[in-house]
Amino acid sequence: MNYRKTLIACYLGFVTQSIAANFAPLLFLTFHRTLGIPFGKIALLSTTFFFTQIAVDIVCAKYVDRIGYRICAVASEGASALGLVGLAVLPGLFPDPFAGLVVSVMVYAVGSGLIEVIASPMVEACPFEKKESVMSLLHSFYCWGTVGVILVSTAFFTVFGVERWRILSCIWALLPLYNMYNFAVCPIEKLVEDGEGMSISELFRTPAFFLGIVLMVCAGASEMSMAQWASAFVESALGLSKTAGDLAGPCLFAVTMGISRVIYGKNGERIELTGYMLGSGVLCLLCYLLAALSHNPLLSLTGCIFCGFSVGIMWPGTISILSKLLPSGGTALFALLAMAGDMGGSFGPGLVGIVADLNNESLQAGLLTGGIFPSVMIICLALFRIRKKRASG
Repeated sequence: MNYRKTLIACYLGFVTQSIAANFAPLLFLTFHRTLGIPFGKIALLSTTFFFTQIAVDIVCAKYVDRIGYRICAVASEGASALGLVGLAVLPGLFPDPFAGLVVSVMVYAVGSGLIEVIASPMVEACPFEKKESVMSLLHSFYCWGTVGVILVSTAFFTVFGVERWRILSCIWALLPLYNMYNFAVCPIEKLVEDGEGMSISELFRTPAFFLGIVLMVCAGASEMSMAQWASAFVESALGLSKTAGDLAGPCLFAVTMGISRVIYGKNGERIELTGYMLGSGVLCLLCYLLAALSHNPLLSLTGCIFCGFSVGIMWPGTISILSKLLPSGGTALFALLAMAGDMGGSFGPGLVGIVADLNNESLQAGLLTGGIFPSVMIICLALFRIRKKRASG
């Protein structure tokens, strides 16, 4: 069977997830100006997105194996397309436009949460060689999707005007509609046979599982704490416009993150994963310190950009480590790891914002606090390596 079809469908699934995660935030100021929605309410859209994903992760841990990967994959793309179309339509149909936005975000967050859970085990179940490399390349497509969303959206708004954002939202919906067909026809294997996968209670009785949870929380928080604040930080530190801030901040962050995943994807067989992740954690901490403590705006920008490179391997690397440690973990393992990553992705940026507010709106102070997450990852990986060496020798 041609498992490359499966891989392409999962690639496009992650691109769809990047559209769901990154398109609406580009319009937050537009929502405020044209729909009259206060910034306090707009901030709840990101919270709604992440908490919906977490809820989906929890449900998936119990029910995805019963429903089947194919049905869930097709449904994920359908929900993403429906939510993106709803983003364009529902604010004008609801008495309160914000309610229409929330419903739309929740719908495409369901699709995003589903693909986040099932794409990795679908690829893991395929008979590919060099699974760790394939996993890293798979996750790089989220990064390239993010870059594409920012560049294409910026170009569209420049040419046609940001007031036509509803048209672009419907155009973005075409990709998941097309990918529904890909998932409907591609070969799909089971990760573990029925009844052989570990139950949720068994996972919670396994020490290695808790290592994975901590690593995923740190991975999600390390990535999103910088990614979600990069644009605002670059605008305030360098005095750039919103468009330039998006391109110099989150766009370059996503580029370097994608490069990191491609490098490991192409050379994974020659790189020891835990050592690579440990080095990435150290680099991530240095990037946070550079962004937070440097008085030179260009050095702060460098810290933001190369933080993307440092976090690139954290999420897929943790999945690969746990897949080896717990080969019978099944879909429940991937779902709970995704839940932990989403929890970190929602908690980390919030902590940065709270600390910034407590320090006279200083994003530098907030990002300095964000350095906690790579620090915890460094400690956990160092202890894991020491224990691994003792066990092998």
